[in-house]
Amino acid sequence: MHIVFAASECTPWAKTGGLADVVSALPKTLAKMGHKVQTFLPYYRQVAKAVPNAPVVLQSVTIPFPSYNRFARILDGGVKDGVHIYFVDVPELFDRESFYATPSGDYPDNAERFGTFSRAVIEATKVMGVPDLFHVHDWQAAMIVVMLRSIYYFDPVFRRVPAVLTIHNAGYQGWFPPRTMETLLLPWDMFTLDKLEHYDKVNFLKGGIVYADAITTVSRTYAQEIQTPEFGNGLEDTLRRRSADLFGILNGADYSEWAPAIDPYIAAHYSAKKLDGKRECRRDLLHALRLEDVGDETAVIGVVSRFATQKGFDFIVDILDRLMQEDVVLVMLGNGEEYYERLLTEMAERHPEKMRVRVKFDNVMAHKIEAGSDIFLMPSRYEPGGLNQIYSLKYGTVPVVRATGGLQDTIEELPDGGGNGFKFWGYDSNVLLDAIHRALATFRDEKTWTAMMQRGMAQDFSWDKPAEEYVRVYERVIMNRSS
Repeated sequence: MHIVFAASECTPWAKTGGLADVVSALPKTLAKMGHKVQTFLPYYRQVAKAVPNAPVVLQSVTIPFPSYNRFARILDGGVKDGVHIYFVDVPELFDRESFYATPSGDYPDNAERFGTFSRAVIEATKVMGVPDLFHVHDWQAAMIVVMLRSIYYFDPVFRRVPAVLTIHNAGYQGWFPPRTMETLLLPWDMFTLDKLEHYDKVNFLKGGIVYADAITTVSRTYAQEIQTPEFGNGLEDTLRRRSADLFGILNGADYSEWAPAIDPYIAAHYSAKKLDGKRECRRDLLHALRLEDVGDETAVIGVVSRFATQKGFDFIVDILDRLMQEDVVLVMLGNGEEYYERLLTEMAERHPEKMRVRVKFDNVMAHKIEAGSDIFLMPSRYEPGGLNQIYSLKYGTVPVVRATGGLQDTIEELPDGGGNGFKFWGYDSNVLLDAIHRALATFRDEKTWTAMMQRGMAQDFSWDKPAEEYVRVYERVIMNRSS
């Protein structure tokens, strides 16, 4: 099978979140299964710095607009783990400091930026080889689906080529003014409530949902959640209408990068059968953060996250002073909303013996926190899939999570420490604190805690099974469109 992936992010070239990890790991697994896989990404400034002299595959792809044309180059990013990477180079649109926005807000021409990217991918495949299927990700690439079923509707080359859309987070949809229909040369009869129109805006993600042959999202629970007003962000009715074609497939973990037995960034390697190295990793983490004289009986709680309300930081802030009264140290890594960056830094200064906050993205420190912590905190208000709780299980770092999305699907709390972690329900910081107290009580029982660690480390959340589920979805839509 020939599969073309299109997305706005992919590790290691461009990353702001879990989307980049999925768009790296899933194609790699599919390629290992014998499929031909190509991935298209925008040639952002950051990508150009990483791959400065990428060979040109197509010198000029014409992208028409109402009163002018844009021209894209297709660059060869090489083959990585069996996947051929291509970059869409339009300097006036992608040679910018950030991927999507400035500190003052989204780039005002994002519709044109990602509309150009989408059409360039379609045009490039006409020359380079039409795939059996397009797999597009989030609103930034959803316009590929819309264009295939409108602008390219009568093109015999694409008429029977299906497209699968994966929703990584329904909270980000790509809303743009009505004139976007004209800008992207889309027919106005698509600007209706049952198609692209949403509160008098053009909604890229909605268009993808309406026109995709299948929609997937990144956990079984999230597939149900986004069909409700609480999590659907206004698209719940559209998603319910497509429920027969909506599949929840849990994200996998890339164990070639996230496994304590081989991790190059941690102080010592270890496994479920030989845990001594984890103690060394704990010492190394505390030393790196200058947390001195922390005894073995003190629980190290780790957080690696975007600092945002969606990630439950309002809960964390609310309980933090009470948590600092427990026998714990808290280490936090990430960045995000300025309010939380500033507040958490101030709180860490109030508790210098028990708390550290690093406001930045630091991949090495992220690995050290996963390996060196005893408990990992993920109190997300919603979490479509989640990867850090899966990494934590592999590193023997017991998760405390809110029961939502992929967190609900991966973490099981059973009486007497029989599960692999701790969960809480509801929008109440007190229930988070109760869950942490349960974790701390179990932590003091070394035998039970060790068994819980080893149980989590033995679980397999690799990409092999999810990739097989995606292949079944691919086969279904290919068959449906060819019949």
